[in-house]
Amino acid sequence: MSIEIPAGLTELLQGFTVEVLRHQPADLPVINRFTRRASVCAEAYNPDEEEDDAESRIIHPKTDDQRNRLQEACKDILLFKNLDPEQMSQVLDAMFEKLVKDGEHVIDQGDDGDNFYVIDRGTFDIYVKCDGVGRCVGNYDNRGSFGELALMYNTPRAATITATSPGALWGLDRVTFRRIIVKNNAKKRKMYESFIESLPFLKSLEFSERLKVVDVIGTKVYNDGEQIIAQGDSADSFFIVESGEVKITMKRKGKSEVEENGAVEIARCSRGQYFGELALVTNKPRAASAHAIGTVKCLAMDVQAFERLLGPCMEIMKRNIATYEEQLVALFGTNMDIVEPTA
Repeated sequence: MSIEIPAGLTELLQGFTVEVLRHQPADLPVINRFTRRASVCAEAYNPDEEEDDAESRIIHPKTDDQRNRLQEACKDILLFKNLDPEQMSQVLDAMFEKLVKDGEHVIDQGDDGDNFYVIDRGTFDIYVKCDGVGRCVGNYDNRGSFGELALMYNTPRAATITATSPGALWGLDRVTFRRIIVKNNAKKRKMYESFIESLPFLKSLEFSERLKVVDVIGTKVYNDGEQIIAQGDSADSFFIVESGEVKITMKRKGKSEVEENGAVEIARCSRGQYFGELALVTNKPRAASAHAIGTVKCLAMDVQAFERLLGPCMEIMKRNIATYEEQLVALFGTNMDIVEPTA
């Protein structure tokens, strides 16, 4: 039997083992030290098995105001993008409101996963413990979601999420999440595995990491001429073209935005190519705009998933920045400061 240790769990296990061997605690029980409390999410789940959805459906009644707030909070959650209307209705029915206080731990690293959370309002910090020290690695500001990985892969929580203000969350229980989201993702995997496998810039990822990319991407369709991203906007997503063609344009700094011809076309992206990564890599506003040429279908990944899953691809993306700079120098006589100057 082959056992695969999920990414991120190896370091946690190694650190724990070293500490036990180093300190040899007197109260170390004879039973298996690594047996956690009775798991709430370790049972096997076969997304291909048919279930009686009506019997397992969970409904939390909501007021009209709650329903409206919930729909607004969920509208940009990529995990929900590929659900059909009936599946989405079941998800919204099953979600429940959870109020949190400043300083409250919503989830703790190492715990079993019980719920997936969508932020309604409030700010939250993300802490990851390494060598016994918790380090803040990111934050959420009144939007976003977290907690999906532990439910998808039956692994302990990979981080601690702490509220830094009073706020409200919408929770989705493990059973509903796995019955609808995981089953839907299994279908999506079958659809996109070969496409993701064929992308050169993802070759540095392990097979299991590429599957996680499939799990967190959402599909977006744009009509001819529709703007996908706008120069100067803050970045929240990364895009891979599945079909169609995307035109990338840029306006010279200081150019008045009065006409489309104020923008110069600098590139076109077709199937298998990506865009939108520059602002995420440099942590700066969008350096260019992107528009659909004809009908375009893109795979989109939000910034949190991008940072979490595509770290190994960063070197390739940084090399591409150098290519962008060469193009801009040729077009404008300057690199437009798309990256911070280096010493």
